[in-house]
Amino acid sequence: MIGEQISPVLKEIEDTLWEFEANIGLPPEYTKEGFQAAIKIFMSTLMDKMWALQEEEDMELSTRKAMATKAGEEIKNIVKKYTNIDTTKFYEAE
Repeated sequence: MIGEQISPVLKEIEDTLWEFEANIGLPPEYTKEGFQAAIKIFMSTLMDKMWALQEEEDMELSTRKAMATKAGEEIKNIVKKYTNIDTTKFYEAE
């Protein structure tokens, strides 16, 4: 599956970030597109692990949907609160 295929790349990115932060200590200066991509990657990994939990606990579909909606809303709110970036506008044409 795609998660297994891209996990080594994600691990390499993580290692590179740890090294940069330990040795350079400056902000990485992500572009708008880089920030957007990072949020998408995080949401994908979160939803993957959420699905696994939902399967393990044999949750009803309505509960699964509510959980996914709540997670998305919470991430949107955290991003807005701490960056003043509205994630609902990520994919709007400029």
